[in-house]
Amino acid sequence: MFHRNVQLYKDGSKVTTVVATPGQGPDRPQEVSYTDTKVIGNGSFGVVYQAKLCDSGELIAIKKVLQDKRFKNRELQIMRKLDHCNIVRLRYFFYSSGDKKDEVYLNLVLDYVPETVYRVARHYSRAKQTLPMVYVKMYMYQLFRSLAYIHSFGICHRDIKPQNLLLDPETAVLKLCDFGSAKQLVRGEPNVSYICSRYYRAPELIFGATDYTSSIDVWSAGCVLAELLLGQPIFPGDSGVDQLVEIIKVLGTPTREQIREMNPNYTEFKFPQIKAHPWTKVSQQPCVIGSQVFRPRTPPEAIALCSRLLEYTPTARFTPLEACAHTFFDELRDPNLKLPNGREKPLLFNFSTQELSSNPSLASILIPAHARNQPGAFTPTNTSAPSDANSGDRGHTTNAAAAST
Repeated sequence: MFHRNVQLYKDGSKVTTVVATPGQGPDRPQEVSYTDTKVIGNGSFGVVYQAKLCDSGELIAIKKVLQDKRFKNRELQIMRKLDHCNIVRLRYFFYSSGDKKDEVYLNLVLDYVPETVYRVARHYSRAKQTLPMVYVKMYMYQLFRSLAYIHSFGICHRDIKPQNLLLDPETAVLKLCDFGSAKQLVRGEPNVSYICSRYYRAPELIFGATDYTSSIDVWSAGCVLAELLLGQPIFPGDSGVDQLVEIIKVLGTPTREQIREMNPNYTEFKFPQIKAHPWTKVSQQPCVIGSQVFRPRTPPEAIALCSRLLEYTPTARFTPLEACAHTFFDELRDPNLKLPNGREKPLLFNFSTQELSSNPSLASILIPAHARNQPGAFTPTNTSAPSDANSGDRGHTTNAAAAST
């Protein structure tokens, strides 16, 4: 049914050749050969393999999922739309047969990126160290860029967590991955509330809301930021209800109005009355938030940003673009900033019109003057041209960034 050819060589190597469709551009199937296949992950969705493309020697990841023939695969439809430096790229896709009759698998051929924020943060945590603040800024900024981009299409990721943030530790390039839960949200159309991993679930999801917006991703990103600052999850609930208790311990009991904004069906619900911790106090010992404490030297701007992301009222949360423009990230806009390993920083200012569409006026902050003066750069007054605003850095970083694109 599907063209798949496997060749075995004397040295024991195996080359698989499939007919695959490019992830972007016209549907022109082509032969793709890969070798050195090994399993690197599995879950309820299926299996992820690592392999090497024969023609270029580049490493790829192949995500293999069982395809329900009655429906189009939502993850595939979404990934084919996306093209951004902070989102894992769909190179090709192809179908393969399963062991059982009529079983069909969809195979997504993706960029291989070696690490995740989860594993890097765990490494520091186990060593009783904190992630250097410049990396916290670098990773969170790129996450917000990826969210600004997908939200501009009305796409909500719905599973933002450290495990889904891929990292190239050498270049500090972050790429958002796993669009298996992602959906284009349409106002007025209900959505399931039982999505998103527990520690990162927005309170409206815990309340069972079905009319939520992309701001659930912003809450999750706020949880990731707090976790990188704390060295452990900020809301480590062991059930849905307990999750809410952990949130209330930090934010205090939601007001009647805040509850109405999350889910009007719960306005009469009796919540434990707990006073909110002022966020500024959260940073100073011995003020404990649940069992966590923001370290005494946590930058006030980091705490200020956290407080604007972890808001009960969904509409009160920052948009991803507003988060990128926050003063916490001002250091990244310094033309002289380099990575701790001496490398140039990754592309940070090459905003497209699409990315800036939610608030073009922020371009004057997001694209610093030193990046604006480059030929062909996006400028705040030139809002119709695509941006190449980081071309001042590009001469040094293109190859490094491309290593994980």
